[in-house]
Amino acid sequence: MSHTHQTSDAIYPFDARGVAKRFRHAAIFGALDSLEPGETMRFVNDHDPLPLLRQMEQRFGETVAVEYRHRTSDGVVIDFIKQG
Repeated sequence: MSHTHQTSDAIYPFDARGVAKRFRHAAIFGALDSLEPGETMRFVNDHDPLPLLRQMEQRFGETVAVEYRHRTSDGVVIDFIKQG
């Protein structure tokens, strides 16, 4: 059985609030690894994930762009966009 991505520029939701804290970073990195250039993971979390963003920068460098869509004390919505 093969997996095909939708189309380029697709947006895939990832709600980290439902993932156990001990598994979050591994799950997020796995999801980012599976993105194709032009695809976006729309990340939702209950806090601004600054340690995660530093780890992402070390791991992915400029191959994943980070764009905040919503940022309040209640949480964030961030687009992680795979660069081509």
